[in-house]
Amino acid sequence: MKFIHYLEGIAGVGVFPLISLLMFFVFFVVVTVWAIRADKDRMEKMERLPLQPDKLNDRNIKM
Repeated sequence: MKFIHYLEGIAGVGVFPLISLLMFFVFFVVVTVWAIRADKDRMEKMERLPLQPDKLNDRNIKM
């Protein structure tokens, strides 16, 4: 018996893919808006972190 036959027995199963797509879309939009509005100075500090091994524990970056 195929997996699709198990899903056919569940009432209202068609709404779950729609909910999943909606959740993904909302998350994608929120992350995109956050990335656009993020503080540029903080992003530059975060960019340089991997290149500065002596400052790995720098707590001056405001999260």
